[in-house]
Amino acid sequence: MLTKRALWLKRNNMHEKQWKFLIKAAELGRLPHALLFYGQEKLGKKKLAIDFAKHLVGDIGETNPDFILLEAEKKEIQIGQIRELVQKLSFKPYDSDYKVAIVDKAHLMTREAQNCFLKFLEEPTEKTILILITEYPATLLPTIISRVQRVRFYPSKDLKVEESEEILSDLDKLIKSDLAYRFQYAKKITDKNSDSDLKEILDTWLRYFRRELLSNSNNHASFIKEIQSTQLLLSTTNVNPKLALEILLTKL
Repeated sequence: MLTKRALWLKRNNMHEKQWKFLIKAAELGRLPHALLFYGQEKLGKKKLAIDFAKHLVGDIGETNPDFILLEAEKKEIQIGQIRELVQKLSFKPYDSDYKVAIVDKAHLMTREAQNCFLKFLEEPTEKTILILITEYPATLLPTIISRVQRVRFYPSKDLKVEESEEILSDLDKLIKSDLAYRFQYAKKITDKNSDSDLKEILDTWLRYFRRELLSNSNNHASFIKEIQSTQLLLSTTNVNPKLALEILLTKL
């Protein structure tokens, strides 16, 4: 029998398949000790992870020792954070059947942090559930990927994102322009816009070229990868946004 939360998700058409899988696995006692929630941004991966944590441990306030949410500090998840997480997970559940830890934006783990995390995955504590969340699973060590149950998230067919006509109009001009104009655009955008504005622009471009790819009108697969690489670079490093955008525009 589905929980009230599962029924609510069903009514709202929000990742019903993923939720059913998690609930069924928990009911049968076959819940993997490590899960990887992956897919593009803004699909509700973190929300579903938190909802599932609530299902397993109840209230997930800061005082609950059976729940841990680990997030990046200054665009990185450091080895010290992972060591602290592992230490907390070494204890048995205090007031629940499980200890649940969510690592948001797991791709921000440094290589040292990933290696430390891998050691824990190889010998996990009993009754511990780990949920990694990422838009970039390829940045994780293959040995980590091999030890987690992957749960993919897809955009809903009914999900319509309002897109800026100005961004799409600028993109059309960029496609038809020379490098001088593109570099002027890169300077204008990075001078007057915040990181979140640049992120919105790249997200809009990504959706546009994905639609074009699906329509088979042009093969934009390579440029889609370039946008994704630029997004990853901007989110995980201190790269100069203007330089990153200029390099991307040379490949348009």
